[in-house]
Amino acid sequence: MEQLYPKVYHAHMRPYKHPAVSELALERVLYALSDSIRLDIVRHLARVEAATCGELDGGRPKSTVSHHFKVLREAGLVLTETTGTSHMNTLRRADIDSRFPGLLTAILAQ
Repeated sequence: MEQLYPKVYHAHMRPYKHPAVSELALERVLYALSDSIRLDIVRHLARVEAATCGELDGGRPKSTVSHHFKVLREAGLVLTETTGTSHMNTLRRADIDSRFPGLLTAILAQ
């Protein structure tokens, strides 16, 4: 029998994966911070409690911004949580400071 109505799919966003503090690698953190766009995102997040991707996109295409956030998440610098239809980002400052004491302070002071 032919279906009269199109199927409706409810999109459930999978939670993002973030490395544990013990898995943070200095090489990945430094690589993530070597890009000026990603460094600007980290600097912004250091000044606020949290921010959406839209607040941090700087008018860049969504695909570009998504890539930068993926690199930051995989390096352990940013925690991204889904709240409704928004992605809230926070800097994992305490985690980075516990793993690499003084690193973010020195980088953000530049």
